[in-house]
Amino acid sequence: MAYASPGTDTSTDPDADEKNLMLELGHLVAPEASDSGDKSKNELGQKALRRLAQNREAARKSRLKKKAHVEQLENSRLKLAQLEQELQRARQQGIFISTSGDRPHSIRENGALAFETEYAHWLEEHNKLINELRAAVNVHAGDDDLRRIVDSIMAHYCEAFRLKDVAARADAVHVLSGMWTTPVERCFLWLGGFRSSALLKLLASYLEPLTEQQLASICNLQQSSQQSEMALSLGVEALQQSVSEILASGSLSPAGSSGNVADCKDEMAVAMGNLGNLENFLREADNLRFQTLQQMQRILTTRQTARALLAISDYFSRLRALSSHWVARPRE
Repeated sequence: MAYASPGTDTSTDPDADEKNLMLELGHLVAPEASDSGDKSKNELGQKALRRLAQNREAARKSRLKKKAHVEQLENSRLKLAQLEQELQRARQQGIFISTSGDRPHSIRENGALAFETEYAHWLEEHNKLINELRAAVNVHAGDDDLRRIVDSIMAHYCEAFRLKDVAARADAVHVLSGMWTTPVERCFLWLGGFRSSALLKLLASYLEPLTEQQLASICNLQQSSQQSEMALSLGVEALQQSVSEILASGSLSPAGSSGNVADCKDEMAVAMGNLGNLENFLREADNLRFQTLQQMQRILTTRQTARALLAISDYFSRLRALSSHWVARPRE
């Protein structure tokens, strides 16, 4: 095949795409004055056009394949959402759901497990919001920016209490036990969460300086929280006493009785009914916690509220860190 010399005059110039394609193939198209050169150029041009057509076809097929893949992902997402709705309906109906090991679990067990998973996700998102708030405080962001983040964190706390309410309906005893928290956190729990009055006391040093009106409002809020906590604690103690008396009365069976628990069906039914009231106490305790946070936000300035939320988060983060150290401590 003959090629034109570098000094040959050219009358036409191939398209950039065709030239690039020819370079990829190891050929450089350059017109010649001779008939054989024109023929060679035409042959190479046809090859380039065929290659471009093939590339276009391959690109079209790739787009179709990508579109089909996206549609498949969307269908899978819709099926997953439908499955989640079916599982939710099954949980509400109280049916049994099998695990991969074919071990049956009641709705209560699945509800507790779901809450622990949702709480872990909630805590992850909470940490992101706290980090955003901390960065805004450190750069002395304006009140509008701080208020936006503070409102987001308050709404996120509301979501946590909603999740706990759903979990308490499934298994109040599990929520009360605090098994969804770390071991050290459980030592400080009161009715499945923090004591509002104790938290306000811890925050005192972080909120200074306070005006006289703010200080009086915080003290009143702390006192009212303590009174509400005492009332709830007395209610739970009365419930525990009631359940204990019911169970004890069932153990006073006549002489010669088998002492089998199955003989105490009536007592068990009454005790179960009383335990069901734990859900109401947990709900009231969480209402008190959230109302305390809301009242605190009304009393304080936006910047003070931001500092308070950071202090609360840091306190619970240190509790979790202490728990990790405790679990990993050397044992003799």
